[in-house]
Amino acid sequence: MKDAKVQWHPGFVAAMNLEFAKDRDRLVFEKEYNLNTKPLEIDLLIIKKEPSVQISNEIGAFFRGHNIMEYKSPQDHLDIDAFYKASAYASLYKSYGKTVDGIKADDITVTILREFRPEGLFQYFKEHNCPLESPYKGIYHVKGEILFPTQIIVTGELDRVEHVWLGSLSAKLKRNDMEELIKNIRRLPGVKDREFADSVFQVSIRANQQVMEELKGDVAMCQALMELMEPELEQWEKANKQEWLQKGLQQGLQQGLQQGIQGTVNVLKRCGHGEVEIREIIIEQFNLSVEEAEGYLKA
Repeated sequence: MKDAKVQWHPGFVAAMNLEFAKDRDRLVFEKEYNLNTKPLEIDLLIIKKEPSVQISNEIGAFFRGHNIMEYKSPQDHLDIDAFYKASAYASLYKSYGKTVDGIKADDITVTILREFRPEGLFQYFKEHNCPLESPYKGIYHVKGEILFPTQIIVTGELDRVEHVWLGSLSAKLKRNDMEELIKNIRRLPGVKDREFADSVFQVSIRANQQVMEELKGDVAMCQALMELMEPELEQWEKANKQEWLQKGLQQGLQQGLQQGIQGTVNVLKRCGHGEVEIREIIIEQFNLSVEEAEGYLKA
């Protein structure tokens, strides 16, 4: 699957909310923070509500008051120019404070995340006397003469148990990785956390279709997938029905319902259900005639 079809950044923002779940109430999350014009946009800005807040997460232990986060998808390059671009964003952010020197330079950090180790960039640091320190697995602090404290997060090297959400933003997940992700999602107690986890999950399944094919014969995992999707489908249907009814767009409602039915058929097929069983399910759930159900099966 081409990377362009996978919307990585919403999954990244959701993953960071889950990474900092224990301290989320003490932080402010500003996704796609607009510096000036549309192209100058920080992927995620995290601000501590209180300067004394200590973040328990390994990534957040590096944080100060204002923290600029740049996420590189698996197909994005992380080279010296990308490094300087992130530093430039931090400089612009500092300069746009409400008052002169209202945001102190020593109260800003930069975090750049990418799945794979940026070997060329690390070589550049070595050649230019900017040593790297790695206090935790997959986390590299850049030392030397740089504008702002900066850390490089190689998400593919992070501990998968401690950082399951960031680790799931990958197109190279294995079956056991997807199973662990699903188990972690099902264990989440809060609605908000489940919504964030769903964003991560949607990225993961789109980027790892081959794994989903492997899971289609596993009855237990298919049941788990259906349970995960059910609240989202119900919420989507309710929200869209209300919007369409308010606007009087009956045609749009019909098209949306058709898409929902076809999506259900496709999921059931992937999970290994036969046509007879699928026909019975959609007839009962969507009040269809046999002829209508056959149309969806043949689509």
